[in-house]
Amino acid sequence: MDQREIYHLLENVKSGKVSIDQAVLKLKEAPYQDIGYAKIDTHRGLRQGISEVIYGAGKTADQISGIVSKMLEHQQAHIMVTRIDPDKAEQVQKTVQNVPMHYHALANFLQIGGFLPDSGSGYILIVTGGTSDLPVSEEAALTAQMLGNDVRRLYDVGVSGLHRLLDHMDEIMSARVIVAAAGMEGALASVVGGMADCPVIAVPTSVGYGASFGGLSALLSMLNSCASGVSVVNIDNGFGAGYLASMINHI
Repeated sequence: MDQREIYHLLENVKSGKVSIDQAVLKLKEAPYQDIGYAKIDTHRGLRQGISEVIYGAGKTADQISGIVSKMLEHQQAHIMVTRIDPDKAEQVQKTVQNVPMHYHALANFLQIGGFLPDSGSGYILIVTGGTSDLPVSEEAALTAQMLGNDVRRLYDVGVSGLHRLLDHMDEIMSARVIVAAAGMEGALASVVGGMADCPVIAVPTSVGYGASFGGLSALLSMLNSCASGVSVVNIDNGFGAGYLASMINHI
């Protein structure tokens, strides 16, 4: 939908030919921006409340810069680029000027614009089995922060030292949503799920020795959790966990 069409639509709303609800629906169905190598959904924020997220792996720095620039042209001021390596992030920061950016190296996460103000109904607690799970956990935490949530971190409290987790029962019991990320056998999600009275989003990570099969062992353990209220996202999908946690926290 170009500027002329938007003006025409608004004139019809003003004259009463089109209702406000019909106009909103029309805007939600507006077309994407085709830049050749990408078709950017510039109205996703209108439909879903958050701009399209850029998956950086497999894209060149020039492609990412082009997508970011087009999104900024459409007043999308809060943009996430996930799974982007340091070299690509540096090139994007040099190419796209006059906008605040911050690269979070641990999570391979490029933040464009600031965090949205906290508008959730509580806080999201990110619980991590071990330090090796931090890249995935930080991706979840940063995603939730970008979406306007109070995020608290509880790291390196895996089941091999359960007393570390039990020392934080108040935080666990007071959370609105919990994201539990763990590799190896993935038991952390079941333990947390048995303690918490809120939804638990389990994230299996690819951390572990050979028989963990790149996170498959943790995934199957979490899927077979006997604790109620535990849902599971894909292996290493910190972004998906953070996004879902935000949706729950904003209900």
